[in-house]
Amino acid sequence: MKLQRILILILLIQPALSYAQKLPERNEVLKLMCLANEYFMNKWVDVGKTTITDKERPSNIWTRGVYYEGLMSLHRIYPKEEFYNYAYSWAEFHKWGMRNGNTTRNADDQCCGQTYIDLYQISPDPAKIKNIKLCMDMLVATPQIDDWSWIDAIQMAMPVFAKLGVVFNDEQYFEKMYEMYMFTRNNHGDNGLFNEKDGLWWRDKDFDPPYTEPNGEDCYWSRGNGWVAAALTRVLEELPENAPHYNQYLNDYKKMMDALVPIQREDGFWNVSLHDPNNYGGKELTGTALFVYAIAFGINQNILPREKFLPVVLKAWNGLANDCLHENGFLGFVQSTGKEPKDGQPVLYDKEPNFDDYGLGCFLLAGSEIYKLKE
Repeated sequence: MKLQRILILILLIQPALSYAQKLPERNEVLKLMCLANEYFMNKWVDVGKTTITDKERPSNIWTRGVYYEGLMSLHRIYPKEEFYNYAYSWAEFHKWGMRNGNTTRNADDQCCGQTYIDLYQISPDPAKIKNIKLCMDMLVATPQIDDWSWIDAIQMAMPVFAKLGVVFNDEQYFEKMYEMYMFTRNNHGDNGLFNEKDGLWWRDKDFDPPYTEPNGEDCYWSRGNGWVAAALTRVLEELPENAPHYNQYLNDYKKMMDALVPIQREDGFWNVSLHDPNNYGGKELTGTALFVYAIAFGINQNILPREKFLPVVLKAWNGLANDCLHENGFLGFVQSTGKEPKDGQPVLYDKEPNFDDYGLGCFLLAGSEIYKLKE
C-alpha cells in the first residue's frame, strides 16, 4: 500500500515538474527583450525622426505607439531609467499630442495615448494626458459609435478608454468603449466582424462571407486577430472585475484563446491565414507574439487553465526566440503593414518590414508576460 501511494505521488508530481522544466529562465527572457530593444534604440536615437516609406510620417503614428506599449511593458518588469527617458522624450517631442490633433476620430492616431497615460501614472502631471483626454472626451460626447470599422482599431483605441476610466474613476469612458466595441463586434460589415462560432474576427467588411481563402475557409488574418486579443488583454488588465461589461470582454477573450489552440503550428507559430495554412504559410512574428502576450496573461491571471495553455504558449515563445531573433537584435519574420495574408509577402528571416517598430512592440509585450510565468 505504501509503495502504491509513492507511485501515485510520482505520477502527480511528474506533470508539474515537466511544466517547470519548460519555463524559460527569467533572466534569459529579459536578455532577449533587451537585445531586441537595444537594436531598435540604437537605430532610432532621435525619437522624433520621421519614418519614410511610401510617404513621410511622424513618429507618433500607431506603429510607433505599439512599440512604446511594448517598451512600457518592459519598463514595468525592468524599470531602467533609459527606457523611461526614451519614452518620455518621445512624448515631449510630440507635445503629448496626436498626429491629427485633438479632434481626430481615427483610432490609429489615438494609440500613442496609451503610453502617455502610462507615463502619467508613473509621474502624474495633467499636461501629459490633457490632449488624449480631450480627444476621448470628444468621442464620449458625440453620438457616433461606428469609428472602429477595422479590427486593428480595437487595439489602438480601446485600452485608452479603459485607462482613462480608471485614472478618473469615470464610467462614461467604459460605456463609450463598450458601445464602440459592440458595434464593431455585432454591426460592422454584414453581421458584425466577430464570428462567435469560430471564435475569430474578420479584419473588416471586405472579408465577411462569402469571401473565402483559397481552401474555402473564412479569412481570419493572424495579426488582425492578434490586435483584438491584445486589446482585450489590456482592457482586462485595467478594468476592475466588477466594472460594467467586464464579463463580455472576458467571455470574448476566452473564446478567442480556445480557438487558437487547435490551429497552432507544430513550430509554435500561427499562420498568417489562421484557417488556411497553405495561403502564405510561412512563419510570422507579429500575430504569434500578440497571441503569446494574450495567452500568457491569461495564465498569469488564472483565467486560462494552465495545463491546457502553458504548452501552447511556451512552444510559441520558443519559436519567436529561436527562429526570429537575430544575434544583433534584429527581428525577422515580421509581416509589413497591411490587412490580409498576402500583404508584405514574402515574410522572411532576413527581410526588413516597411516599419520596424510595431513588430518589436509585439515581441516586448509577449516577453513581458512570459517573464511573469511562475512554476
